Amino acid sequence: MEPGGAPYGLVEGGAIAIEDGRIAFAGRAADLTDDWRCVRAEGFDGRLATPALIDCHTHLVFGGDRAREFEMRLNGAAYEEIARAGGGIVSSVKATRAASEDALFESAARRLDALLAEGVSTVEIKSGYGLTIEDELKMLRVARRLGAERGVRVRTSWLAAHALPPEYKGRADEYIAEVVLPGMEKGAAEGLIDAVDAFCEGIAFSIEETRRVFSHARRLGLPVKLHAEQLSDLGGAVLAAEFGALSADHLEHLSPAGVSALAKSGTVATLLPGAYYFLRESVAPPVAALREAGVPMALATDCNPGTSPLTSLLLTMNMGATLFRMTPEETLAGVTREAARALGLQDEIGTLSPGKLAEIAVWDVESPAELSYRIGFNPLHALVKEPCA
Repeated sequence: MEPGGAPYGLVEGGAIAIEDGRIAFAGRAADLTDDWRCVRAEGFDGRLATPALIDCHTHLVFGGDRAREFEMRLNGAAYEEIARAGGGIVSSVKATRAASEDALFESAARRLDALLAEGVSTVEIKSGYGLTIEDELKMLRVARRLGAERGVRVRTSWLAAHALPPEYKGRADEYIAEVVLPGMEKGAAEGLIDAVDAFCEGIAFSIEETRRVFSHARRLGLPVKLHAEQLSDLGGAVLAAEFGALSADHLEHLSPAGVSALAKSGTVATLLPGAYYFLRESVAPPVAALREAGVPMALATDCNPGTSPLTSLLLTMNMGATLFRMTPEETLAGVTREAARALGLQDEIGTLSPGKLAEIAVWDVESPAELSYRIGFNPLHALVKEPCA
């Protein structure tokens, strides 16, 4: 899975040796010496080994669901009617605030388990449905607990700048001053925040409001990510690049200037076909332009209650190929190598390279393209995360 060389970086007749939980050798079995302890071979013959999968953008922790809203929309209800009926993000905020940490854990664990069953070893989880300091921190505490109890690596993002809660309607500056920034400080002090995110959009936060959030994150030494250009082009990707963001996500309305800025900064373009599909959008991210500019492209589920209730990274790969015209090789890199980059973890995971952690998915497939080709089928044979005895 290193860029360049053979397609997919595929090694026929390969072997992987592990020492102290890290890859010591990855290459042709004929080149493997007797000095290494290797992944046990029983039952792995002829199967494909890839890095364990990485879901680098999720809103996995939330209260309630929005199935009724989904039904209303399909029956012709307008956004205003749904909002009057208590739908929209407000309903998720109410349910999340009302839920205990235990209740949030139980519901999120079921979603997480679906991802883990497909060979996922790393998940990013955002706050963003509490919109008070304590409720946002409650979400991140649940995220940390999910990682500990499920034995999965969880990276957290502070997304208090997701939406304005009803009590702050028309008072975004006050909300940022009273909730987003002090909550960020508290969460950072408690070790609950790995990165800071924001939703830069006409229905959410402006460029200047987002800049304020990012400047505070920089003062705290926290990396940033951004929901950008999902519904319109506000120049969020350019701002993300200015701050050296780990990733800019969605990007359906990304401009040529945004593509250029991402290429220069090395910021990952994280594409989220689940939301595009669920909302029946018609403007897709400019994948060809991103490819030509050399912008790394990650893929993620964007699992959330309102616009992407998706808990399959394999289906996300298929959507990346069918909806966004990514190649199967790009989709696999998007949930491994580039997803690791989008979380700042590229030195530890994402490729089967010597020195990296031994987190390996083994698949019952004939070729890597099958991982993005099949729909509703899980060919995972095993997830290896430990050196063999």
